[in-house]
Parts: sequence; C-alpha cells; structure tokens
Amino acid sequence: MAKEKTIFFCRECGYESPKWLGKCPSCNKWNTFTEEVLRKSSTKTSVAKRSEDLKIKTLDEISITDYVRIDTGISELNRVLGGGIVPGAVVLLGGEPGIGKSTLALQFALSIKKKIIYISGEESEQQIKFRANRLKEKNNNLFIYSGTSLEDIETIFKNEKPDIAIIDSIQTIKTELLDSPAGTITQIRESASKLQEIAKTLNINIILIGHITKDGSIAGPKILEHIVDTVLQFEGDRNYFFRMLRVNKNRYGATSELGIFEMREDGLKEVLNPSEVLINKNHPDLSGSAIGATIDGMRPFLVEIQALVSTAAYGTPQRSTTGFDTRRLNMLLAVLEKRAGFKLSIKDVFLNIAGGIKLTDPGIDLAVISAILSSYLDIPIDNSVCFAAEIGLSGEIRSISRIEQRIKEAEKLGFSKIFLPAHLQKNMKTPNGSIKFEFVENVGELVKKLFANKN
Repeated sequence: MAKEKTIFFCRECGYESPKWLGKCPSCNKWNTFTEEVLRKSSTKTSVAKRSEDLKIKTLDEISITDYVRIDTGISELNRVLGGGIVPGAVVLLGGEPGIGKSTLALQFALSIKKKIIYISGEESEQQIKFRANRLKEKNNNLFIYSGTSLEDIETIFKNEKPDIAIIDSIQTIKTELLDSPAGTITQIRESASKLQEIAKTLNINIILIGHITKDGSIAGPKILEHIVDTVLQFEGDRNYFFRMLRVNKNRYGATSELGIFEMREDGLKEVLNPSEVLINKNHPDLSGSAIGATIDGMRPFLVEIQALVSTAAYGTPQRSTTGFDTRRLNMLLAVLEKRAGFKLSIKDVFLNIAGGIKLTDPGIDLAVISAILSSYLDIPIDNSVCFAAEIGLSGEIRSISRIEQRIKEAEKLGFSKIFLPAHLQKNMKTPNGSIKFEFVENVGELVKKLFANKN
C-alpha cells in the first residue's frame, strides 16, 4: 500500500515544512501553514541520462519567430491582454462569486471562431447550455465537458487538440496522484503546473477561472500567479451594472490597461467610452456633485463625485464612502478644516463615486473637495466644469500624471472649463479648443473662484 506522508504548506507562498510553523520563513506571514496528506509512491522510477539532448545556446544563436496574437472577438479583452492572446499562453481570470467571470469566459468562447473546449467542474452541461442560450451567440466549434479529473482533461487535450481551453475553475481540478481534496494548496499547485506544461507542449491557450478570498486575492498558493502567464482581475459592485477588468500580471504586454463592461440580461456589453456612461450632465442644478478627470492604468475617463454634508444627528460624525478610500477622505476633510476654515468635524460626510467604480487615483482629490464644499455651502457647481489635481496636506494644489490626456477627454465631452494646479500655468499652452484652463494654487483660492460670486 502507498505510504502516507504529512506535510505543511504556506498558503501565501507555497513554502513546504515537515512541521507546523507559526511564521513562514519565506514570506514572513503568520498563521499561514496548513496540513495536507501526500501519497508517496511505493515504486521508484529511474531517469535516463539525456546528456546528448541537453544543449545550451548563445543569444546570437537564438532565433526570434514572430507570433500572431489570437483575436478574442471582444475589443475590451484584447485591450487588457495587449492585443489578443499569445499562442500557448495560460491566463488566470479571478473575481468575486457572481461578478461575471463565467459569463465573460463563455461569451469569449462563443465570439471567437476557434476550436474551444469549455471544461466545467462547477456546472453541468445543461447549465452551461442555458447560459449560452441567454447570450444569444453561437459557435459550432465549442465543445463542453463537465469533469474535474486532471488526467481525463489531459487525455481530452491530446485527443481533440483544441486551439483554446477554458477551465472553470482551477480550484475544482484534482489529480489522482495526490490524496488531498480539490481546492487544497497541493492540488491547485500541481494542477496548474501540469496545465502550464500541457499548454506549452501542445501549444494550447488555456484560460483558468479562479476564486478569490475575502481580502480579494486569488485563492490558493501565491505560486499559482507565478506559474501562469497573465493574471486578470474581474471586479465591480454587484449592485451596479459596470464591471472592470484589470491586468495584474502580463508576460506579453503592459499591466496598466483597463477594460470596462456593462452587465446586461444577454451578457456583458463593452463600454468603449466610459465617460459618457459614468457622468450625468443633464441633471438639474443640485449641490454636492462634481466631475473629476481620472486615469485608471492608461485609460482616461471622467467620473461623477457625489457628496452629502449634513449636521451630525449623533455625537460622533459619520464618514462613509463608496468607491473611495475612507482614510483619504478623512485627510481631505482635515485639510479643509485646518487650511480653509470649514467646520466639518461636526458634520456627517457621505461620498459616492457614481456607477459603482472604485478609484485610487489622487487626481480626483480636487473634485472630491469641490463636491464636499458644494454640499456644505449648498451651492451647485456648473455641470460644464471639471477638476483634475491632487491635494497636499498644507492645502496646496499638486500636479498629477498624464494631465494632457485628462484635458483631451474633458474637451471631447464638451466641458468648457477645467481646474488645474497653478504651477502648470507656465508650461501649459493656451488651448486651441473650446475648453478653458482655470489655475488654482491652494484650497482657499479654489473656494474663491468656485463659489465667491454665487449666493
């Protein structure tokens, strides 16, 4: 009989230890070791010497062959991947449950005219058929298989030789060589390594769908992300229609691209111009709203910042944000109170990024404080004005990156004025278009130019 062996693995980095450790010596994380049972083969296999096959080359001897990327049929997915999928690449797609990972994968499988095998360890073939009917697209070269055995999947690949394979999800796949259940660190690591080897050997593109943990990281060992070629993160608020596809790792392209989709009944629709759907320029003149020019990755777009400032009903004022960092909001409120004299410490402040978008760009700071001041003073901001600048702790208006792209996006959408940092005035040329530059040096000057002539 096979001899059982117990070993401990670090969930974060995959470090192995014969005994439990409180702190991982590799990644220095605490309480990350889990116990798993391995099966040790009773027979020993000998490896033949292959010295005649082992050859090394200089850089000059290596020839570079041009590869043609595969068009996914979805322009937003092509954008994030860097122009399409590279032959033989392994892509890991992660996201929260119900966010639309399987829908995106199946929609991709129906859009591309290649031989594709969709392997599901979570859904039956009938469930996949129902979802495909909802998407209202057709691909006669799409084949469905419901199973979790890695050995069976390898046999199917060798027999069918597909162009692309989708595995939903990697946490459900298990190999018979290990006794541990599916979803454990050893199973995920061994399955991913074998699938990577199959992809490179048979030149098959493999898309792995992965679960994520509570903290937003992909479930399984961190080595999973190192094994694959590309890591995509599908995110968004399920209470809203918009979904964002980010790239966290890409061996064949940039990691600064962003794809935006809208979830509908018949699947995901690409949002080619997010600014037009994320802002509402037709709303009546209401206080507490400002438009910020932001950049996510390499993509500029405009978002609507909504703020509500009211008298605190209880002893401790509330600070609530949606799509914006609460700690940064507290910092901006402290700047407004210290540098501009607004008594916000006794006020409830609620902030919302319209559309359910999450932003970390400091370039929307000026729009945030403008929306807060607009609500505090109960004075609306002209909906043809937008903002692009960062706020410093001393109340100064600081410069941001890619300012020209933000200005062009605002001008394209018909905005007549944009507020910018004052020190850019020397380097900025007079605009040829219809947009006007308004330069501000600090928060006090912003208040005067924005609200001084309004009652």
